[in-house]
Amino acid sequence: MKKTIFVALAASIYFLSCKENGEKNLQYYQTPNPYEIVNVQMPPVTNEVKNVIIMIGDGMGLEQVSCAWVLNKGKLNFDNFPYIGISRTYCTNELITDSGAGGTALAAGVKTAYSHVGTAKDSTDLASVLVKAQQLGKKTGVAVTCHFADATPCDFCCHNEYRYNQEDLIADYVECGVDYLAGGGTDWFTDVKRTDGRNIIKEMAAAGYNVALTEDELMSAPLPVIGILAPDNLPVAMERGDLYRHTVSRGLDLLSKESGDKGFVMMLEGSCIDDWLHGNNIEKAMEELLDFDRTIGDVLEWAAKDGHTLVVVTADHNTGALTLQDGNLEEGKIGVYFASESHNGIAVPVYAWGPGSDEFTGIRENAEWGQLIASFVK
Repeated sequence: MKKTIFVALAASIYFLSCKENGEKNLQYYQTPNPYEIVNVQMPPVTNEVKNVIIMIGDGMGLEQVSCAWVLNKGKLNFDNFPYIGISRTYCTNELITDSGAGGTALAAGVKTAYSHVGTAKDSTDLASVLVKAQQLGKKTGVAVTCHFADATPCDFCCHNEYRYNQEDLIADYVECGVDYLAGGGTDWFTDVKRTDGRNIIKEMAAAGYNVALTEDELMSAPLPVIGILAPDNLPVAMERGDLYRHTVSRGLDLLSKESGDKGFVMMLEGSCIDDWLHGNNIEKAMEELLDFDRTIGDVLEWAAKDGHTLVVVTADHNTGALTLQDGNLEEGKIGVYFASESHNGIAVPVYAWGPGSDEFTGIRENAEWGQLIASFVK
């Protein structure tokens, strides 16, 4: 009996100690800017698909979306999506993928090796869905919150077997043919970060691009245009205001007007969600995700008026091993643990809205989702 009491007492002390130590690692956050979500009427799924908008929340899993939902007091623009699927993200040579292989699978519909960007596992070039669109006479666009040398925009526009061959990747933009480009990274285009003496900004201009280095310049420039609006990534969400949303709206406006009946394909990325998940910074990660969600609202309102636009939102992989362990829904407060500073192999959600969206259900490989997206570009 004494032994039983001793074991029980020891277990209780151990549990309380773990709980006390664990609570010291809980990060609490409450956003200062909750917002109303949009209320849109989805057009019939049988409508013709003219435009396709692919939105990627880098590192964004269901746990990150769940945290954002609590922060915004039980509502997100994600709530508008009637069709949901699951994406398995592993690559050809690693269970835990990266943004190179994960993004390439979505862009080109082919699983590839870790760190490969727009190339197959044997390093041959892959044509992204933007290339398919260009071949069909459609307009194309990319708008991101990261610098242009980062993996995901390169997955759609460039080719290299190693995502950190960034000088070569940036040079690929000169001939990528994408009509609308918006993001950051002037340092990556010039000798601030380049060692080869090339000035890719000047080369983009020589190739016919209108180069915009400020938001005002981007808002007035015609296609083709590249807006490089920061030395590296765009400012963090809490500092940039509506800058990213403005770049997306400008892209929708230009591409829709210039594409005519042929339509357009656009990739939009909430790139820096992942950066702050790597840093285990819940405040900055969540503000990036909430800005991404507000951008989703803008896109859905535009697409509802258009009536012929398929919108697909997903992630390239999951980051941070985040768990929601405490909080208050009415107050919009969360308490979370991070168990990792790296990517993980947990499957990620796929959300679809608009014509054709009813096909985006079930569990598939990320490359299969890429193939399904491309099947609506015709």
